[in-house]
Amino acid sequence: MSQAVRVLQVVGRLNIGGAESRIMDLYRNIDRDKIQFDFVQHMAERGAYQDEAESLGAHVYCMPRFRLYNYFSYKKSWKRFFKAHPEIRIVHGHMTSTAAIYLPLAKKYCSAYTIAHARSAGVDKGIKGYITRLLRSRLAYKCDSCFSCSDLASEAVFGRKNIGKVEFIPNAIDTEKFSYDADMRRRIRAKWGISENDFVIGHVGRFDLVKNHAYMLEILSECVKKNKHVKLFLVGDGPLRDEIKLKADKLGIGDCVIFAGRQRDIYNYYQAFDFFLLPSFYEGLPGTAIEAQASGLHCVLSDRITRQAAVTDLIKFKSIDIPASEWADEILDTDISDRRSRSDDVRAAGFDIKEQARKMSEFYYENSVSHK
Repeated sequence: MSQAVRVLQVVGRLNIGGAESRIMDLYRNIDRDKIQFDFVQHMAERGAYQDEAESLGAHVYCMPRFRLYNYFSYKKSWKRFFKAHPEIRIVHGHMTSTAAIYLPLAKKYCSAYTIAHARSAGVDKGIKGYITRLLRSRLAYKCDSCFSCSDLASEAVFGRKNIGKVEFIPNAIDTEKFSYDADMRRRIRAKWGISENDFVIGHVGRFDLVKNHAYMLEILSECVKKNKHVKLFLVGDGPLRDEIKLKADKLGIGDCVIFAGRQRDIYNYYQAFDFFLLPSFYEGLPGTAIEAQASGLHCVLSDRITRQAAVTDLIKFKSIDIPASEWADEILDTDISDRRSRSDDVRAAGFDIKEQARKMSEFYYENSVSHK
């Protein structure tokens, strides 16, 4: 058998997160006799997925974090890396903030086929966001393929005039894992001390400004005024976790919030929820919303999120500029009695990882051959 095609996946960190989870789902399902992944992460410590990635055959490399002042040393690090790894045939850049730096170097020193993959529809505020926009301004012309998870992400990363060059790649999931399981629902709720009388609003995501956890607490506060059995179940970790805990206590709803931290078996946690909440300031196309729908959960999302996330009739969109009480009304007035798995609907919409793994395997192989 010929040697597997080495595909380098470039990420910020190999931790549990949206893009990383989608990449690992793909890695688990792809034909690893033909396609093998390697990773570059921009952190020195081991990421949460690193052990698994290495067990599947990946090499995990570290690159220094990019700061504007280290532009030349950052570029030199990538130059040395590609010179040392001529075996890499494809470079798939999920970290688009610096992709315009490392993708041309991959082409020059490895003759690799290069992909820039837009996964977010926004940038940080201030100078960091300005620099990101500047670095992305010519990205569509510095790679062989432009991928995106949504129209909004395409425009944000590649610019409106380049949308025609961009290929839509669904944030596919292992749909069967997220199918509704009443027994797992009871087990997870028992583990976290949740009674069947409790109405659980769930959220999965990093504690970061973009996810708008502070607004979630305002929504919860309004819900509790009408139903004292409402709880907010937060799965994830991040820099704002302690701040959100403190805010919950100040609002007098600390006992109504469950901080579950990072969880590997996230598909089990959706079963314990009664409703899914995502009032983000921006997203690419949130995989969590796809997962929630597969689990049969009604969802309310910020209207700043692409409508492409609504692959079933379970999604409603609301403005984050309106009073939190209106979100609370939407949540509490929704009939959730007829919950059932919607994994078939999600699969039919093109979000099944097994089918995507087949397509991506073909794409990687064909383009690695053409670029030898």
